[in-house]
Amino acid sequence: MQTYHYRVFRNGALLTASTGILLLLGSACLGKQAAFLLLNGNMGPVADQFFKYWTYVGDGWIWVPLFFFFLVYHRKSLPLLISTIALSTLIAQGVKNWIFPGEPRPTKAIADLSLIHTVPGVELHTVNSFPSGHTTTAFSIFLLVCLIIPQRSIVVISFIAALLVAYSRVYLAQHFPTDIGGGMLAAVLAVWASLQIQKAVSA
Repeated sequence: MQTYHYRVFRNGALLTASTGILLLLGSACLGKQAAFLLLNGNMGPVADQFFKYWTYVGDGWIWVPLFFFFLVYHRKSLPLLISTIALSTLIAQGVKNWIFPGEPRPTKAIADLSLIHTVPGVELHTVNSFPSGHTTTAFSIFLLVCLIIPQRSIVVISFIAALLVAYSRVYLAQHFPTDIGGGMLAAVLAVWASLQIQKAVSA
């Protein structure tokens, strides 16, 4: 029987939600565009290349190796994983396309494009900004790690990895800080709901 580490998950969820709320509140205080410009500064060519490729960790493909990992090592938790994939996608895409359809991204919302740091070779999207799907995926995976792999070092590394994915979305001028804050909250909701599904299936 699969053992879940609820205390670690609770702490991870609180950290994720708190970070997301701080980003939303900070953006409300500074102004959405000002908060973006504060975090979007040019950190040089090494950072450009790092974030250009690290952002792919939040792409949908990342679920494929994770599925095989669960299939081999945590087969009884497949309902948890499948529910997380479905719900995180449904929440992020539902909000993005139905609640805030056409929400402008930074390069469309900010008139003076010279203020925005962009990375060559990165295709810039212009609409459907809120929330960040990459951030939702990255933090959903972090919260799954909290549930099944409680080692402190792995949890810390997973959080940093997810945070870097989230920041990459601002650095690459794809999202506002409010979008990544929303993605973090979406991840908490998706994994919490998926855990309830797993409990129901296992009962």
